[in-house]
Amino acid sequence: MSVLVVEDDPVAAAAHTLYVGREPGFRAVGTVHGCAEALRFLERARAAGRPVDLLLLDLYLPDGHGLQLCGTLRAAGHATDVIAVTSARDLAMVRRAVSAGVVQYLLKPFAAAALHDRLERYARYRDTLGRTGAATGQDEVDQALALLRMPERTALPKGLSAPTLDTVAGVLRAGAGLSAAAAGAAAGVSRITARRYLEHLVDTGLAVREPRYGTVGRPELCYRWTGGSGGSGGSDVPGGGVSGPRTR
Repeated sequence: MSVLVVEDDPVAAAAHTLYVGREPGFRAVGTVHGCAEALRFLERARAAGRPVDLLLLDLYLPDGHGLQLCGTLRAAGHATDVIAVTSARDLAMVRRAVSAGVVQYLLKPFAAAALHDRLERYARYRDTLGRTGAATGQDEVDQALALLRMPERTALPKGLSAPTLDTVAGVLRAGAGLSAAAAGAAAGVSRITARRYLEHLVDTGLAVREPRYGTVGRPELCYRWTGGSGGSGGSDVPGGGVSGPRTR
């Protein structure tokens, strides 16, 4: 899916564009720094038969407000979806964003994993709604819309800490299937400690446990990140800051 980054802070814009380029299934097609520039880019892309799928949109831009740009795009017939990326915490602003068709609202500053989660959920949402035919019932419609919502946080079991959980989850997210020993070594904790956190991720639906068969002996248990509907109980998994030093 094609993504246009609309952000006037050069550092944040470059970081967002770089991260989108690393996300499987997404392609950053441009970076612009204002409303007028964004509108021109989208018009050219549509005229060329390559409409942009998604905007990562800062709300406070030098030549206007991001939500005004959303209204202009809808009036011009653009179907581009929008993820707002802003430090605006006013709930009235959130309500306006929803009314303007914003599908996700991401507060600055945030970790790379937070953007990853939004993009991953958006991709699943688009995949579900992109299928042909009618919904089988209300449950299917609810499931599609629920993909855009982040999982609720749940209390961690006794003895588990949110920072360590985020570290283990980050290691697992970056790997292609890890044993408890490998995850522990990468996270800087013991195998037994890593296994406790990995089992919690399995219990909350964020990972799966699979046997890996070798040539001799019993199969080794490996864990694989799935990013399912369960909550991790901690903050977003650290993955490197993606928002610039200025928060507006």
